Amino acid sequence: MKNILLFFLAWFYSCGAGAQLTVNTAASNTMAESPCDQFEIPHYYAYRTSNPPTIDGRLDETEWQLAPQSPPFRDLISGAATIHDTRAAVMWDDENLYVAYWVEEPDLQASITERDGLIYQNNDVELFIAGKDVYYEFEINAYGTIYEVLFVWEEAYEKGGFHNLPGLSYDAPGRRIFNGVGYRPHPRGPRIGFWNWDLEGLQSAVFTDGTINNSEDRDRGWTVELAVPWAGLSILSVGEDRAMPPRSNDIWRMDFSRFNQYKEAEPAKDSGGWAWSPHGVWDSHVPACFTYVHFSGEAVEDQKE
Repeated sequence: MKNILLFFLAWFYSCGAGAQLTVNTAASNTMAESPCDQFEIPHYYAYRTSNPPTIDGRLDETEWQLAPQSPPFRDLISGAATIHDTRAAVMWDDENLYVAYWVEEPDLQASITERDGLIYQNNDVELFIAGKDVYYEFEINAYGTIYEVLFVWEEAYEKGGFHNLPGLSYDAPGRRIFNGVGYRPHPRGPRIGFWNWDLEGLQSAVFTDGTINNSEDRDRGWTVELAVPWAGLSILSVGEDRAMPPRSNDIWRMDFSRFNQYKEAEPAKDSGGWAWSPHGVWDSHVPACFTYVHFSGEAVEDQKE
C-alpha cells in the first residue's frame, strides 16, 4: 500500500503539481510498457551527511551504520529471494552522492584487472543513475576494477545537443549503438553508448573479508564504497531542470544490482542477477524499473540506530 501511495505522489509531482518537489525520471513516457510492476518499485530516502566518509570500502563510519539499508536484493527476473544477502545504502552532501554495498559471498572470485574490462563476466555489483535522456552505468568487481559507460537515447542525441558535448561527438572513441540486453526493442528505441567516457572525480573502493580465488576456505564477502561527484553527473541535467546537487525532496531514479557467475542449484530459478528493484526481464538497462531515491534534507546523523 505504501509503494502505491508513493508511486502516485511521484506521478502527481512529475505532472507539475508540486512546487517544492522535483521528480527526475527517465521513464515517464514508457511506464505503461515497462516489464516490471510499477506499483512494486521501491522508494528509498537518502539522508544528508555532514561527515563525508573516507572512501576505503570498509563502511565502518557511524554514518553508514545510521543510513537505512535496502531490503535484501531479489532475483532480477522473478523477484524471488536469493541465496546470499546483498544490500545497499545511499547518503549525500553538497559535493557527492555516496553509495555503499554489503555483499555476502562465501567464495570470493575475480579475474579482471583492466579498467573497463568486461566486469559483468565476473561477480560484480552495479549502479545505474538515470537522467531524462541519458544514463550512467558503473560496475566493480572484488579486485576493485571498474567499468563505466554513458548511454544517450538515440532519438535525443541530436535534439538534446549531446553530439556537441566533449567526448560525445559522432566520432568519439568507444561510441557505438546499443539495443539493450533482454528487453528489446525498447519502446524508446536504441541508445548510443560511450565506452570511453569516464565520470570525472569518481572515487571507489572495495574491502574483502576473505581470500580471492581460493575455494579451499570460506569467505564472508565484500563491501563497496563510492563517492560520485555531482559535478561529474552534471551531464544528467542536459534537457531537464535537474539541480546539482539535488534539492531537498528531489527524486531520482537509480538501479542497484549484483551479478554472479554461479547460480543457486535447482529447483531454485536463480537468474544469476539480483537487484534492489527487480526488472521482470534479464536487462538492467530499463530506467522505468529503477528504484526511486528521495533526497531528504534530514541529517543521517540524526537517525536512530
